[in-house]
Amino acid sequence: MGCRRTDCIAKPLSGLFKKLGSAVGSWPLYFFIIPLFLSAALGGGFVFLKDSEDNDLERQFTPRKGPSKVTRAFVTDNFPNNDSMFSEERMYDNGNFASLIAASTNNYNVLEDPAFEDIMRLNNKILNITVDNGRLGFSDLCAKANGECVSNAILEIMSSNGTDRTGITYPEHLHRSSSVFLGSVLGGVVTDANSTVKSVRAVKLFYYLEKQERTAEASKLWLRRFKALVSEETDSKHIDVSYYTSKSKQEEINSHTTDGFPLFLITYTCAITLSVISCLRWDNVRNKVWVAVFGVLSSGLAVLSSFGLLLYIGVPFVITVANSPFLILGIGLNNMFVMVSDWQHTHVKDPVPKRLAHCYEEAVMPITITALTDVLKFFLGVTSDFPSVQSFCLYTATSVIFCYVYTVTFFGGFLALNGRREAANRHWLTCVKVPSDKADRRLDVYNICCVGGDYDESTGAEKKQPASNFFKDYYGPFLIKPWVKGVVIFLYVAYLAASIYGCFHIQQGIELHDLAADNSHVTRFNRKERQYFSDYGPSVMVIVNEAFPFWDKAERTQLQACMDDFKRSPFVDEDIYTSWLDFYLSFGREKRLNLDDKDVFLRNLPEFFHLFPFFRQDVNLTGDVISASRFFVQTVDLANASTEILMLNGLTSTAGGCRAASLSVYNRAFIFYDQYGVVVSSTIKNVGVITGVMLLVSLLLIPNPLCSLWVACSIGSVTAGVNGLMALWDVSLDSISMIIFTVCIGFTVDFSAHVAYAFVSSEEPRAGDKAVDALTRLGYPILQGALSTILGVTVLATSEFHTFRTFFKIFFLVMIIGMLHGLVFIPVMLTTFTGSSEKDKPKEESLKVSKL
Repeated sequence: MGCRRTDCIAKPLSGLFKKLGSAVGSWPLYFFIIPLFLSAALGGGFVFLKDSEDNDLERQFTPRKGPSKVTRAFVTDNFPNNDSMFSEERMYDNGNFASLIAASTNNYNVLEDPAFEDIMRLNNKILNITVDNGRLGFSDLCAKANGECVSNAILEIMSSNGTDRTGITYPEHLHRSSSVFLGSVLGGVVTDANSTVKSVRAVKLFYYLEKQERTAEASKLWLRRFKALVSEETDSKHIDVSYYTSKSKQEEINSHTTDGFPLFLITYTCAITLSVISCLRWDNVRNKVWVAVFGVLSSGLAVLSSFGLLLYIGVPFVITVANSPFLILGIGLNNMFVMVSDWQHTHVKDPVPKRLAHCYEEAVMPITITALTDVLKFFLGVTSDFPSVQSFCLYTATSVIFCYVYTVTFFGGFLALNGRREAANRHWLTCVKVPSDKADRRLDVYNICCVGGDYDESTGAEKKQPASNFFKDYYGPFLIKPWVKGVVIFLYVAYLAASIYGCFHIQQGIELHDLAADNSHVTRFNRKERQYFSDYGPSVMVIVNEAFPFWDKAERTQLQACMDDFKRSPFVDEDIYTSWLDFYLSFGREKRLNLDDKDVFLRNLPEFFHLFPFFRQDVNLTGDVISASRFFVQTVDLANASTEILMLNGLTSTAGGCRAASLSVYNRAFIFYDQYGVVVSSTIKNVGVITGVMLLVSLLLIPNPLCSLWVACSIGSVTAGVNGLMALWDVSLDSISMIIFTVCIGFTVDFSAHVAYAFVSSEEPRAGDKAVDALTRLGYPILQGALSTILGVTVLATSEFHTFRTFFKIFFLVMIIGMLHGLVFIPVMLTTFTGSSEKDKPKEESLKVSKL
């Protein structure tokens, strides 16, 4: 049964595009030159690129309203840092520090000589680093506790043992009458049954600096000297040293913000080359070499204009924005090939304005559908929780607008100028008039190089390319055979089932080294850290967010039961736990105090804090009310980002399940873990928005509601396929891949929308013939656009940056799967579930009469 046509908007728009094409064909120079001047003017905005760069990791790559940011604000207000009593586990931000990992190069014990001698020698060099012309050293800039620099406990323990370096227990060791946690500084540890260390593969050392405005500049210089010193430490045969500072990650990403531009230029060069090859014609007049060049140039001008405009305005330029030009290239190539294909279907003897009017009438509508969808999608993306996504969407949406405008003006103008050359039968290279008929008395070389202007006299259009004939004579008729459609539907169901299965196995989370170059010191350090120090994770604060009567035994018992729940978590070591309350209760028992009495409890706190000054930072005592307090649990077995997600979710769930008091959990790393809670929901929301926008635009502009529905459904289908294959290609779902994934998924609309619109617009009477006609017109352009874009961005696969490699992987999957939908699945679904339209019924009847 046929579907009702909904062309109340599409029909007048097509007429409007026809008039635009006629205008461009009549005055092509204006439409060609004005975009050049506009691009030159707007391109001046690139002088503000450095001023607009903003790659602050926390601000750009974490959710604006992440729960850990709220918790941090609470911690900052209630437990301010005490600069005279520095405590690493009590830090609520990264602070100032330098760190190194010294790993054994020969699988021996790194705590034994000669490896340990090399470590001590390097440590002494670091402690002797000076800045400000030798006036300030580490002892002047270091973070202090009890008036002394915070030192590396493992080195103190080893030095105090002298030549006897045995008897160290792991993960806790008793040193100077107090327990010292060594789980975060010893890696690759082998112990005996008594937890005594037998061998160690790696040692991590920290050098904390005070965070004061008066020493901020000196601290920066010290960290630079540290990097310079340790980076040159390559002469040791016994230890392999990797290093990291509190500034490293930010400095690394800042130094590579514009590294995508060289890749962008290489990609455009490849795209021009491949486009030229695909547009080559043996006919010296009909050759489309320059059309291909200026088609790619149109995309480049769109990027130049849009980026320049936004840089003038001052929109932040984030490293993720560097992926946008590759997407615009794909959109521009697709537009170009569709325009060229429809141009070739026009009558060569018609005037250029008439030819271009017909071309615009047929080609610009599907281009408008995809452009409108992309623009709406990206502008909606500005509402994202991630500022980096907001910047990316704003840059990309603006680029899509310019790409669309330049396609119908700049590229259309050049297509008209090229049409004038063809109409005058001029050579594609020399622009000299050439004969249209081969001369029998001339050499073959002359006929090959100096003759052109041939066309199909039966249709009046240019001769079809072999690839177009392939789609018309072989592929299209084959695809609509009943048994072939049955096989395709079966394969589609199998594809969908496998994709959905893969979706449940995709990994979440981003590794810190994924934001740095492969050969970066940040990458080396984080990989060593994962390799040797994943047995123990960060120490996590468990915060009581409200006033609590700790002197009430019943209430206190309930709270301690909640803390026991934390200890039973699979990601928490139940034996490593820091509690001011437990120490205070022990103190009370020794003093024979009745701490169940409020006055006694509060009156003895000052003496307790004097004996244990670090615990003073864990209690917010206001008058006779303990308005907030905190405890610490030690996490374990965090081998990768996925386990970090499980740990955070588990601890958050445990905190939420406590009825004794309002609890929250916090560690400074949780600021970045917050993305895990919104990445999946944001991705689902983005795909839903894209699908909804596509359905709305399709219903308005594609004159067949069922076809519009299939186009929208194809987005969900491609989404499932890409997600499933991402799991097999080692691509995790994180804030970076979410941006790329959302962008690329939107791009798949192009293929399905073009084919669906061509199907509906076809004048053929039967659904099967409509599909063949659509594939004849657009099969080759889609194939050209997809393959040219894929081969063009292949250069990204060789990048040393995870971001660009991830873009290539997802873009490759989207293009291949999207192309299969456009060329295989959508035509089959349209011919299977869509009948002839009401408009075509009279044609069918007339055909039946003529046959009789």
